[in-house]
Amino acid sequence: MTATHNSRSTSEGVGPLPGEAGQVSEKEARQVAEAAREIAWDRPSFGKELFLGRFRLDLINPWPRSDPADAARAEEFLAAFEAYLRSEVDGAAIERDARIPDEVFHGLARLGAFGMKIDRRYGGLGLSNLHYCRALMLAGSVSPAVGALLSAHQSIGVPQPLKMFGTDEQKQRFLPRLAAGEVSAFLLTEPDVGSDPARLATLAEPTPDGAGYRLNGVKLWATNGTVATLLVVMARVPAAEGRRGGITAFVVDGDSAGITVERRNAFAGLRGLENSVTRFHDVFVPKENVIGGEGKGLKIALTTLNTGRLSLPAMCVGAGKWALHVAREWAADRVQWGRPVGEHEAVAQKLAFMAATTYGMETMLDLCCLLADDDRNDIRIEAALVKLYASEMAWEIGDELVQIRGGRGYETAESLAARGERPAAVEQLVRDLRINRIFEGSTEIMHLLIAREAVDAHLSVAGDIVDPDADLGRKARAGARAGAFYARWLPTLAVGRGQRPKAYAEFGPLAGHLRHVERCSRKLARSTFYAMSRWQGKMERKQAFLGRVVDIGAELFAMSAVCVRAYAEKDTRPENVELADLFCRQARVRVEQLFTALWENTDSVDVAAAKRILAGRYASLEGGVVTPPADAPWVARWQPGPATVPDVRRRIPPPR
Repeated sequence: MTATHNSRSTSEGVGPLPGEAGQVSEKEARQVAEAAREIAWDRPSFGKELFLGRFRLDLINPWPRSDPADAARAEEFLAAFEAYLRSEVDGAAIERDARIPDEVFHGLARLGAFGMKIDRRYGGLGLSNLHYCRALMLAGSVSPAVGALLSAHQSIGVPQPLKMFGTDEQKQRFLPRLAAGEVSAFLLTEPDVGSDPARLATLAEPTPDGAGYRLNGVKLWATNGTVATLLVVMARVPAAEGRRGGITAFVVDGDSAGITVERRNAFAGLRGLENSVTRFHDVFVPKENVIGGEGKGLKIALTTLNTGRLSLPAMCVGAGKWALHVAREWAADRVQWGRPVGEHEAVAQKLAFMAATTYGMETMLDLCCLLADDDRNDIRIEAALVKLYASEMAWEIGDELVQIRGGRGYETAESLAARGERPAAVEQLVRDLRINRIFEGSTEIMHLLIAREAVDAHLSVAGDIVDPDADLGRKARAGARAGAFYARWLPTLAVGRGQRPKAYAEFGPLAGHLRHVERCSRKLARSTFYAMSRWQGKMERKQAFLGRVVDIGAELFAMSAVCVRAYAEKDTRPENVELADLFCRQARVRVEQLFTALWENTDSVDVAAAKRILAGRYASLEGGVVTPPADAPWVARWQPGPATVPDVRRRIPPPR
């Protein structure tokens, strides 16, 4: 959690880069990641205030609304999209064949589905984030692979970074192609580089004539990589005289000479996913294809993900809705011990959890989308929270559905159909859901990213106090700033509106939950301050503690959202007040457990044990089984140069 003090690096989003990619210290890695952060908070953030103990309900209440004209246009598309998915997309065949048919690509293109987030002036549909996410829910409910195709193409592929950082010329050149049906992909991960971008090894070396760059490197796990004709590629431009260099984003033509798709990767789920290993060997990219300028690549990637991350929870919400439907119908139909299984308490608890949590996930997502659409709020924390929360909770919902369905939950849909039973693909749902806890930032990385933002106010005033590189003068100035900040801030955490018995009375039966959120927000801020005082510079290593802080914040955000939404809809959907109350009651139990675990845990014991495990002290415990062969490395090594394997890229032929 140490703050960086290289003002030029931070302001330009460049960050210091190591001389040799792949050989970086922990400090260098942190500096590169820190420099890529957005540091300005020029718009309000409900999430940021919540972690500081300030319950700014006015930032989300009254419930935001969509533009009626835009909503009407979007609903017309969604109706046509749903009709197409129902009649023309065979999710079971995509699962069986591990391939989205060419005809589906053509149909999606005709509907404009590849241009949902592209502005109408470039041939797209110009949907809001809210309606785009609803489209992804529909697609994912029929085939998660189709949902992933559309999401990776628009949320993190070429359209989104160009929308936010591209020049007018770049937008006019590329966006109409993408809106018409060409597919894009985002290439950042490398065989030995995941969440640590400082080790990025793909090079973009400027050509002597200044016309462009030569790309060399290998990219791993590029979703859509086998079918994409336009790529966003992150590569490292070497520093030189008059050139700062740094990690840079490029738009690359997927058919450029020197690009080889070396293989299509296969996974436990999302079997129709077109995911590649892609090699670049002396690939020329014109300088006009740089997005945002040299050295801005990581900042572009992180900023793009602020809204791009909303696509993943959209499909988690869709999975929750699908699972709830299957669980409800099955639990009402299946009779054991003289009663429907849903009436037995053990199953009833699961149904209640599934219904309440699906409502909570959907509400968090809708709120984030609406806040993003009005562009008056900074949603970097909220979007990260909903990605984290939905991916974890959807996985739990899927697991509970398997348990409710029993043996039939573990059986494939094809096998069920062969026996004459309804082919509910529950085991596929679980396989498809599992990746969401890893995609676009694993749960562990999301905890750290959100925690960094949550303590940003503290580091901005007291960072030099805990920075080992700060001299005495900087520490003294930081001490003065911190003293002034905490003298004003700490007293506000002692008493708040949540202690007034009649506060938030307008929310009726939900008022008590909002009072609880307000009190917990202040308690969370006090706990964070105490932890920083106790551990200081070691705070960044207390990852389990920080994870719990973030999880508490996610629950409080969700509780706030469901109360505001249910209150806004109390006349049109009175049942939602019941769902909101149910969700908040369950969330309060989880929050209490998390607060207890902040200080009563086995974290230090676990860390000490892990060191002994890594040292092989308990290796004898692994005996008595046949383990995987050790004749290959855990991470495959690669060398620059031309491909030595055939190109396996797939090109979608034009419609007949």
